[in-house]
Amino acid sequence: MGGYYTFAMETVTIHKAKTQLSRLIEKACKGEEIFIARGKQPVVRLVAINHTRGDRKPGALKGKIRIGPEFFEPLPPEGLEGWGE
Repeated sequence: MGGYYTFAMETVTIHKAKTQLSRLIEKACKGEEIFIARGKQPVVRLVAINHTRGDRKPGALKGKIRIGPEFFEPLPPEGLEGWGE
């Protein structure tokens, strides 16, 4: 997915995360998942934000999918139950 691959995991305590945040961010940017734990319990996952969205091309699915007119018809009452509550 856009050149981003998770290949390793590391768990660190909150204290270690505070003292080594720059290093942990660098590791996350290289694809690692960093788990931050309170004691021995992981509570947060540090991962890089993937800004690569891929090569989106308008019209790429033209002729490959079809949406029939029934798609635009109102839903039956039983299909609307629970909405708007």
